[in-house]
Amino acid sequence: MREIVLDTETTGLDVSQGHKIIEIGALEIMNLVPSGKTLHLYINPERDIDPDATKIHGITDEFVSDKPLFKYVAQEFLDFIKDDKLVIHNASFDIGFLNFELNQAGFPSISNENVIDTLTIARQKFPGAQASLDALCRRFQIDNTHRDLHGALIDADLLASVYVELKGGLQPTLLSDIAATRSENIINNNSNIDSNFSFISKRQRPIRPHHVAQDELDKHTEFLKLITDPIWLQID
Repeated sequence: MREIVLDTETTGLDVSQGHKIIEIGALEIMNLVPSGKTLHLYINPERDIDPDATKIHGITDEFVSDKPLFKYVAQEFLDFIKDDKLVIHNASFDIGFLNFELNQAGFPSISNENVIDTLTIARQKFPGAQASLDALCRRFQIDNTHRDLHGALIDADLLASVYVELKGGLQPTLLSDIAATRSENIINNNSNIDSNFSFISKRQRPIRPHHVAQDELDKHTEFLKLITDPIWLQID
């Protein structure tokens, strides 16, 4: 299953006040495992960046002044995300900005049905607890010491790790003695078992003698006589 973990940085907090996207970071995960494919874009917003926003992500007007406008990278962005689910923390914020930019560039909006909001998942899973990305990194012991400032690709990478934990974590690799061969007897006796199923290999113990000494049998017989109204004598 392909999913895209995504984050954006913007000129300010409110798209309705004309703030724009200046950075997009996205990475592909396949069955919760990063594939190594990423998309990292800086964008010229054609407006000033709020000083308070720069304090958060460190991106300046000068840095983005020579970057492409969103309309020139929109198709590259859409080609990367395709129709796969987008995993975003506080998704309403990022999707609001993305849909504004896409609509301005003549592209359709991203449907909320195609978005997984990890903030919502975290609040449902840990009601009353802090649910910021930093707080979740602390909860799941994910190293975020390299995150001096917010950055779209850095945050997407951290979010990918958080998302895995919110989903229950990756199944650990089984011990090396998992059978490379299949149990033919079980498979032959049950045609419904997938032939690709592997069974855990266990070392067979040597057959042990179970001979009971006569004196032990005698003691057992005497012990049974002490039991009042035993159930096995009630069976017809």
